[in-house]
Amino acid sequence: MDFAQADIAERLDTADSGTLDSLSFGVVKMDLNDVVLDYNDAESRLSGLSKESVVGRNFFTQVAPCTNNFMVAERYHEHDVLDETIEYVFTYRMRPTKVRLRMLKDVRRNYQYMLVEAL
Repeated sequence: MDFAQADIAERLDTADSGTLDSLSFGVVKMDLNDVVLDYNDAESRLSGLSKESVVGRNFFTQVAPCTNNFMVAERYHEHDVLDETIEYVFTYRMRPTKVRLRMLKDVRRNYQYMLVEAL
């Protein structure tokens, strides 16, 4: 799978944890209430947070509150369908880290995703 791949959301929907862990970019898989369901190895290395400490928690308020703003969380909350890529800087519990975020959501699905690529 590729970060910019057009059908990546569909492919992520059927990917197991092992497949997600094999990817070179971070993947945060959430339900539509922002609760983390999976957190791959690349994202764990980038953030310094273990999968065990993240899964089951609200991503925007408990895991990465630096994303709980109009640029990121509000885009998920305001749109039924979302596929946007932005450059961003993660700052919570880590040194400032420049990343590219791809935000994916479609309410017809059971999941939403945040893909993270270090810059």
